[in-house]
Amino acid sequence: MIEVIPIKPRIGAEIRGVDLTNLTDEDFAAIYRAYLDRNVVVIRDQRLGIEEYLQYSRRFGVVQPHLSRTTRHPDHPEVTLLGANAVRKDGKVDDAVHKRGNAWHTDLPYAKSPAKATQLYAIEIPTHGGDTLFANMYAAYDALPRRLKDRIEGMTGHFRYGGANRIGHELLDEEHRRNPPEAFHPIARVHPETGRKALYVNPIHSLGIVGLGPEEGDELLQELFTYMIQPEAEYRHKWRAGDVVIWDNRSSIHAAAGDHPPDQARIHWRVTIMEYGFRPEAMQSAA
Repeated sequence: MIEVIPIKPRIGAEIRGVDLTNLTDEDFAAIYRAYLDRNVVVIRDQRLGIEEYLQYSRRFGVVQPHLSRTTRHPDHPEVTLLGANAVRKDGKVDDAVHKRGNAWHTDLPYAKSPAKATQLYAIEIPTHGGDTLFANMYAAYDALPRRLKDRIEGMTGHFRYGGANRIGHELLDEEHRRNPPEAFHPIARVHPETGRKALYVNPIHSLGIVGLGPEEGDELLQELFTYMIQPEAEYRHKWRAGDVVIWDNRSSIHAAAGDHPPDQARIHWRVTIMEYGFRPEAMQSAA
């Protein structure tokens, strides 16, 4: 029988008693409810082929290839080989791969239609380190003092891939390095399914705030960043091979710890999941 076990007071749920290769509609409904309620869902000890993994992922929405073409699976472009080829042929560590995603962010805020969810399936795990951290952005919004809630009401954030520091541009093709995608979204964003407000900013992709000058916008963003991590709403996932973890990009942020030994593999199959009805042109810049 399926069990949904909360992990932390305001984030995370572990699902037990389920085989993702033989999933009933009733069991999936319980998983999806936990995904909405708990932001992050962990299912351990799975044995999935890549087609089985994609079939399960598509139950959440449209699986879209990542912008970084260089890290896509050669036969299944919807799947990113996260962590593959971290050590180059010359024996040196490629930091762009080894430390990918090691600052707090949400996925695809720089697209007209941001990512609904991201899901990882752990293939190979180092002996230590390599955790992923998550934080609930409903809790971040709830923690804002009334003056900040009132101030950001109706404000729009400007997001660009890699932000002002061009983080992660090494993984992009030449066209996207020259013209990184950018988009505009409310920074107090209403979740389309739960109707709850979440703080929608992050240190990697937030470039500014519409209507504010660079200095004032950056000052406000820096203040908002201090509310992102709330003690009862943060979860650190310690990976085991066979783990499947999905998170809601509309109401959470995440970061890779980036602390595993560079000579040890940390490989995941990663998928980006969009809303049903998504069209690829919604990935283009809104600027």
